[in-house]
Amino acid sequence: MLLDTSVLEGRLASSRAEAEPLGESLTVDVAAAQFPLPAVKDIDAFEREVVEMVKPSHGTTTLGFIFQGGVIIAVDSRATMGSYISSQTVKKVIEINKYLLGTMAGGAADCQFWQRNLGTQCRLFELNNGKRITVRAASQLLANTMFSYRGMGLSMGTMVAGWDPTGPGLYYVDSDGQRTKGQVFSVGSGSLYAYGVLDSGYKWDMSVDDAIELGRRSIYHATFRDCASGGTVSVYHVTEDGWKKVRGDDVTECHFEYYPDASSHPSTGTPVV
Repeated sequence: MLLDTSVLEGRLASSRAEAEPLGESLTVDVAAAQFPLPAVKDIDAFEREVVEMVKPSHGTTTLGFIFQGGVIIAVDSRATMGSYISSQTVKKVIEINKYLLGTMAGGAADCQFWQRNLGTQCRLFELNNGKRITVRAASQLLANTMFSYRGMGLSMGTMVAGWDPTGPGLYYVDSDGQRTKGQVFSVGSGSLYAYGVLDSGYKWDMSVDDAIELGRRSIYHATFRDCASGGTVSVYHVTEDGWKKVRGDDVTECHFEYYPDASSHPSTGTPVV
């Protein structure tokens, strides 16, 4: 039995006939639709200069160090957009899993997305291999991902810290794919101020309480000197049992706790007679 498709063919032909004028009406004059270009001699150099002019400045202070009692991670919570303070409550520690932590410095969206992606990769590693991933391997996964996106505009300066069967681990990984193992790191616009306190107070055999206080004080002094750092000081302690958040203090309260007398603050100069 043959089907009568003449009705369908008639509709198809009529739709084609109606479509032809529509196609002609969509013809666009490309030359007339172009945007006007700036009146400069070297357009490429001009574009590069403009990109640098509108590129926002990133501000933060994060630090981490290994001592006899584990790993200390301390961060501030201020986010900036150039000279504008956009938030005072950013969580700059990414909890990858129970034994791994990541810090944020650079672009907040870049750090949050790719460190959460790292958490997914670490979980897949556990499912495929039946064991927990090491800090070394986790940092290498992040570095490999960053290397594959090198030169594509990412802005990241992160630390990967944690504890595995080999002991504590601390690595620095950035958006260029650089990966560095270390014992003391500070990353961000206020890192130089934090290093000043860390270098003077760090000892391998310090107690847990002293280590927590060192991280807290280092972040406080960085927030005092660096206008792009501030908010609160969050301190995490990582041991063989996993990480634990041990402090979360407003930097203003830290200021009056450390220097109840304003004249005792290091920024108070001696009057010249």
